[in-house]
Amino acid sequence: MEIDEAITRAKKNDQKAFNYLLNNYWDKVYGFQLKRIQNENDAEDITIQTFSKAFDKIESYNNKYAFNTWLITISKNIHIDIIRKEKNSIKQAISQINENDVYQVADESPSAEDKLITEQNLAKLLKDIKKIKPHYQEVINLRYFQELSYKEISEELKEPINNIKVKLLRAKKLLAEVIRKK
Repeated sequence: MEIDEAITRAKKNDQKAFNYLLNNYWDKVYGFQLKRIQNENDAEDITIQTFSKAFDKIESYNNKYAFNTWLITISKNIHIDIIRKEKNSIKQAISQINENDVYQVADESPSAEDKLITEQNLAKLLKDIKKIKPHYQEVINLRYFQELSYKEISEELKEPINNIKVKLLRAKKLLAEVIRKK
């Protein structure tokens, strides 16, 4: 599949075309953001938001411009918006700091679901899932083990549905790579 064909098919809501575009441009957008902000998690979050927004607005893409340029522009704008929001939230947080707040540390011990999966001979899959980043583990858990819909996951994680779809696509790809390496 050529890029132009994938874009045309994506405009018709073809899921394979979205996957193709995501796979072809993920590293470029992620690498761009990683150089820019030098934080893997933040770069990954912005990249997810970039593809989410791009796929949501694919109809507005003008093929006079390179697709990767369009994606990078979206990515830059998302990063700028995040910086603006952080500046505002820092100002608010400073005025609302309570020294008695207790911060909880996440418990990484196996959950009841993990034990059940192990009992059902899915321990190998669970080990592979744990090799991917925690936010990807979370969307896989919510989608496939708790069987939540995209909308329910979106509400649970307080993220747009398109972000959830992109995260899930990426999580499945990374999990497949972990399994293939064995």
